[in-house]
Amino acid sequence: MSRLPCLYPITDRALSGQDSHAALVELLCRGGATLIQMRDKSLDDREMLAQARLAVEAATRGGARLIVNDRADVAALCGAAGAHLGGGDLPAADAREILGPTAWIGLSTHSVEEAVAAARQPVDYVALGPVFATTHAAKRRNPLGVEAVAAAAAAIDLPLVAIGGIDLARAPEVLSAGAASVAVIGDLMTSKDIPARVAAYLALWPA
Repeated sequence: MSRLPCLYPITDRALSGQDSHAALVELLCRGGATLIQMRDKSLDDREMLAQARLAVEAATRGGARLIVNDRADVAALCGAAGAHLGGGDLPAADAREILGPTAWIGLSTHSVEEAVAAARQPVDYVALGPVFATTHAAKRRNPLGVEAVAAAAAAIDLPLVAIGGIDLARAPEVLSAGAASVAVIGDLMTSKDIPARVAAYLALWPA
């Protein structure tokens, strides 16, 4: 896979007040996002696929790649760039079989030890979190802190995506600790001007 962008936005319809993920993808692309994850645990299979197809179209128009959370099957059917997997999803090897060798596959972890184990799987990046306390996680977990980001980044050869409670003020510290990218949900989805907020993140790390 190519290098991860420093900002990895994740869509959330409930937080944003938007009805569709495609609308959110358009806003994120307008701000300059190039890798976006579509995340929605409330949709049935048909609606998930329908929304994902529209989101992929929006991402393609905006020059971005779309990753589908949890669902490797949906990612394959809608032509997404890849899938992001959690502990209860398909094993990474099975997701790779479905998506093929060029798809981007990420795996969520919640400790340095889990990150090290995940890096041995057929994945392209490892996500670690929550770094900071967050009210948006489906399961409340104790924050790991920036020290865990540094430890995990030093222990694995794959790009590390940090997630959980990261905002514009905290992002530079997390990236300086060794994260390749910061995944952001709440700070973007609750913004009154999502494109401007994306651009503010990207301005911190000029290409």
